[in-house]
Amino acid sequence: MTTPTPNRPQPVELTLLPLGGPSEPAGGCGDACGCGAGEGDSYEHDPLECGLDPDLAELLADAGLDPVQVEDIAHMAIEEDLDNGVDVTTVATIPEDAVATGDFTAREDGVVAGLHIAEAVLSVVCTDEMEVERHVEDGDRVTAGQVLLSVTTRTRDLLTGERSALNILCRLSGIATATRRWADALEGTKAEVRDTRKTTPGFRALEKYAVRAGGGVNHRMSLSDAALVKDNHVVAAGGVAQAFKAVRTEFPDVPIEIEVDTLHQLREGLDAGADLILLDNFTPSETAEAVALTAGRAILESSGRLTLDNARAYAETGVDYLAVGALTHSSPILDIGLDLREERV
Repeated sequence: MTTPTPNRPQPVELTLLPLGGPSEPAGGCGDACGCGAGEGDSYEHDPLECGLDPDLAELLADAGLDPVQVEDIAHMAIEEDLDNGVDVTTVATIPEDAVATGDFTAREDGVVAGLHIAEAVLSVVCTDEMEVERHVEDGDRVTAGQVLLSVTTRTRDLLTGERSALNILCRLSGIATATRRWADALEGTKAEVRDTRKTTPGFRALEKYAVRAGGGVNHRMSLSDAALVKDNHVVAAGGVAQAFKAVRTEFPDVPIEIEVDTLHQLREGLDAGADLILLDNFTPSETAEAVALTAGRAILESSGRLTLDNARAYAETGVDYLAVGALTHSSPILDIGLDLREERV
């Protein structure tokens, strides 16, 4: 598929499965799901086998997202909004056979993320084909008034899915916008801004995707794919070296990061052989001293006391990462709206 541009949007027709009645299971493992799993089954699903349009599923997978998980979230959002009923306002005011085009439009400048996810949300409520025009891509800088995505389908379906799609799109675009500010502040240094596990339950994959779209990088996705020895682990284990040794013995192949509060603990971590060391609440001058002491023996990450105003000072010490939990737990939304064009019947 040719990459769309703001000047030459590409219409894409998607054949989508409708959302079922109130008793239909939510998400990728409902009757509309192609994964083939029954209730209680244990399986490794093929992420492309879901109820979404195959082209859309492939776009999500290419972005590092699981289409089945996205479909689950889309169903959850729509079903929460309908609450086993119907959109009473839309049903009462819109003829059943009316068709319209809606433009997702930026209300302010920022970086967009989550456009394909918004498509997925709309797709689970659509009862007929919908045509999509993609004007920009996730990660693009956008300006107020710019049309990001246009969708043509039954008007009732478009309005029923509007808020759920916008909730996710605005949230993810807000994270991408905030991340881009940090990435811009670090430009020209080797440091990169990195997220944490301070994410919304159920939305971690989407929010970490938004960080990537904004120019940041991801820390561990879960407790199981890397170890992070924090202060409470150190206390419980009896010291930095003891905690590191315990993890290395139990999980010899897992990357281990150690959080340290002092240069003495940093030396302990280096002597133990830590892969990555998190410098917690160090000042920029202390961070520079830690970088010199480490001399390339471990990857260093700064955490705590970080703001956009001092980000550059930390980055110029030579650390590898700046850990910013606020990317996912405190970023304001990017204001995006859906503007409905005139109906066509």
